[in-house]
Amino acid sequence: MTVTLSYRDKIAILDLGDDENRFSPDFLTAVNTHLDSVLADGAHALITTGSGKFYSNGLDLDWLSAHGDRAEWYVAQVHALFARLLTFPAPTVAALPGHAFGAGAMLAIAHDFRVMREDRGFFCFPEADIRIPFTAGMAALIQAKLAPKAAVASMTTGRRFGGLDALAYDIVDAIGPLEELTDTAVALVAPLGVKDPGTITAIKNVMFAPAVTALGLP
Repeated sequence: MTVTLSYRDKIAILDLGDDENRFSPDFLTAVNTHLDSVLADGAHALITTGSGKFYSNGLDLDWLSAHGDRAEWYVAQVHALFARLLTFPAPTVAALPGHAFGAGAMLAIAHDFRVMREDRGFFCFPEADIRIPFTAGMAALIQAKLAPKAAVASMTTGRRFGGLDALAYDIVDAIGPLEELTDTAVALVAPLGVKDPGTITAIKNVMFAPAVTALGLP
């Protein structure tokens, strides 16, 4: 697992890795460290993506099963990452080169925009099928971003959405071929120009106040 940060002009591109990109504690630390760098560098926008067949497969269930006594701490760290992306002080895009499952799909939902590979990969909340209910924070995050029809279709069925289906339900904003995915993401945010970070954060905190609170931030 290697999380890497690069730039296209002043647009930061955070690559989550080339494996399943599950949320191990080390992964969470690496992502947050790079997000600190993005802010310090004054990036105009942020794109997150993956370099393998996964965007992210979500929670590290193997780590969690081996560290059950730290489950509360772990979920709080995951919630904090969601809240950080939800209120990030610059435009954000999740570029999905492949599967986004569970908490990985929630991470994508926390971004302002999503683009998805058109021909392969699924967006899925499998919780209904794996008998893991959503936390209040996770549910609030999803429902803050998806219309009721899309929320019900994705949260209660375990349905796997391909690119065309995800676009039809407004889960993603655009689809395209893998080789053009980053370009598509850049095209969404480049025209937005430079935004004042404090103002953007304040706007997002107001827009998504119930989700931010449910995710555990004051």
